[in-house]
Formats: sequence, C-alpha cells, structure tokens
Amino acid sequence: MKRTSILLADDHVMLLDALTSLLGQEFEIAGVARDGGAMLEMVARLRPDIVVVDISMPQFNGIDAARMLRREANPSKILFLSMYADLPLVEEAFRAGASGYVLKSGGTDELIKAIQCIARGGTYVTPLLGDLISTMLTAGPQQKYRAETLTSRQREVLQLLAQGRTMKEIGQVLNITTRTTESHKYEMMRSLGVKTTAELIRYAVRMHLV
Repeated sequence: MKRTSILLADDHVMLLDALTSLLGQEFEIAGVARDGGAMLEMVARLRPDIVVVDISMPQFNGIDAARMLRREANPSKILFLSMYADLPLVEEAFRAGASGYVLKSGGTDELIKAIQCIARGGTYVTPLLGDLISTMLTAGPQQKYRAETLTSRQREVLQLLAQGRTMKEIGQVLNITTRTTESHKYEMMRSLGVKTTAELIRYAVRMHLV
C-alpha cells in the first residue's frame, strides 16, 4: 500500500532533521523546506499528500503560504505544527485552509496520529488546545475574535517592515515603487486603527508574522 507522502516546512534545521528521521519510519518524506517560498515551490512540484508546516518562517509565514495553496486549488492538506497556542492564530490557521493543528510541545506519537487522521480525510486539533477550541465554538458572535483583514501584498509589506527593512528596500524586494509601499503601510495603519509604525510592528509580532 502506498505510504502517505509528506513535506516538512520549518526554519529550524535541527527540528527538520529530527522530524525527517522520525517520520520517515511511518511516511514517505517528499521533501523539506526552510522557508515559505521554498515550501510553495516544492508543494507545487512534488504534490505531497500532507504539508506539515510551522507558522513563523522567512519569506512567507505558514498561514499566508497556506492561503496561497488554497487559492491555487492545490490538493495537498495542511497540518500546522506550531509552538503558538493563541486562539486568534488557531482560528486564522483553519480559515487559511488547515486540516489540523498540533503544538510542538506535544509528542511525536501525537504528530503521527494527526497525520494519519488527516490522511483519512479527518480534521485534527491537539487535545492541548481543548479549552481554546471550546471557547472558539461556544463564544457568542460578539465575543468571537474577528481577524483584521489584510491583503496578501499588505502582509508581505508588513512582514518585511517588521524585519527592519526600509520602505525603499521593501519596494525593491516586492518590485513596487517606494510610494506604493508607503501607500500599503498607511492603508494598513488606517484599517487596523494604529497610529505609529511601532504599533504596526507590534501587531505583526502579535500575529507571529515575524
């Protein structure tokens, strides 16, 4: 019987090496990626059954990369393996198209269980997030977290800004003018209700875009 193929995406090399060794005993390791851009390229080329991805990665964070895969109608399923147990991030991950969410503080046995569950067409959420998920499911509309909506380009600008890039440098990286970059920045500040660049960067840190 064909083994489930997985692609691992994380910027921690030691963790990637350990996961490749451990998970390779149960599944076919299609490849490993150390940033969001490499992950997108490899998923498009290798078409793994499941992508096990971190949230915080260079170039594109895991959630934005998942959104891009969904827009391209890529059939690979997404399992987030993250150190973050914040309810807003868990909600955002599933809105981006996740089939599962596991914490890095869990064991390898749980990760294997999650992959097997998703491969069968199920959805997996670590029991360690039980209270958070209960809150997410039972909260009234007025209590539910409402994600501030940013466009993909705005998220790219914000991620680079939070990494300390200047407006000119961001424009060069994204192949847009400095004026367009500044326009994206001020539109984000308006829509998020913040008044300074420092507040904008704090938002990026809070949402783990960096």
